[in-house]
Amino acid sequence: MGEQVIGIIGGSGLYNIEGIEGVKSVSIDTPFGKPSDSFTIGSLEGCQVAFLPRHGKGHTILPSELNFRANIYGMKKLGVEHIIAVSAVGSMKEEIQPLDIVIPDQFFDRTRGRISTFFGEGIVGHVSFADPVCGVLADTLFNAAKSIGVRVHKGGTYLCMEGPLFSTRAESNVYRQWGVSVIGMTNLQEAKLSREAEICYSTLAMATDYDCWHVSEEAVTLEMIIGNLNKNAETAKRILKEAIPKIDKKRTCSCATAVQNAIVTHKDLIPENTRKKLEIIFGRYLR
Repeated sequence: MGEQVIGIIGGSGLYNIEGIEGVKSVSIDTPFGKPSDSFTIGSLEGCQVAFLPRHGKGHTILPSELNFRANIYGMKKLGVEHIIAVSAVGSMKEEIQPLDIVIPDQFFDRTRGRISTFFGEGIVGHVSFADPVCGVLADTLFNAAKSIGVRVHKGGTYLCMEGPLFSTRAESNVYRQWGVSVIGMTNLQEAKLSREAEICYSTLAMATDYDCWHVSEEAVTLEMIIGNLNKNAETAKRILKEAIPKIDKKRTCSCATAVQNAIVTHKDLIPENTRKKLEIIFGRYLR
């Protein structure tokens, strides 16, 4: 695809976006296996977008089963330079009410054994991840949410848990003591791989519930969450339509050169097969 493309990863409740014009479905094979589903390519508010349902159409893939590398590789192959990740989360703070929007700027990892790097198989690299989301893209999403009048919170920590079960009360209360803002099951690995692929990444976190720490609220149930998911999905679509035309195509952030000084393996020692697999991701640094 010639022009720059904006990627959208849809989470629970967001499986499609009405209003995308010139729609076509694109299946992509990657060296890391199949992405969650085919990509929906089209134009939204005059901008080229690539939409991927994170859990597949019909929600068939567990958070622990997601092929994160294939999903981000597919985005990169399509020419994506910005990814907006729409995700359902539980609120860990009183002031973040169900149906509020959060634009987190930090992550905390509570997952186990998920593959979250393109490095390995003969190539070693260490990419800076102190600030794990693109501040420029996060600002654009925040301003878009504010402009359409929804309750939105800028900044905060997204705790990424393994799932698929929700937290115990003990876990939930400990996470609260850590000061995290929201809890979810998917975004950390996406953010890590996007940084390695030099793609700007920001989360649009949609609060569905108060997890199970809130003593005056009933414990989290699927019924409660599904109702709020549907409301949140409509809000997300409004924010996306507002934000996407305002994304600055000229990237001045450090995301665009994240891998520039990160590779420590001598080029001559990188196996040819590994070099081929990573050509689309950061091949310009391997030549």
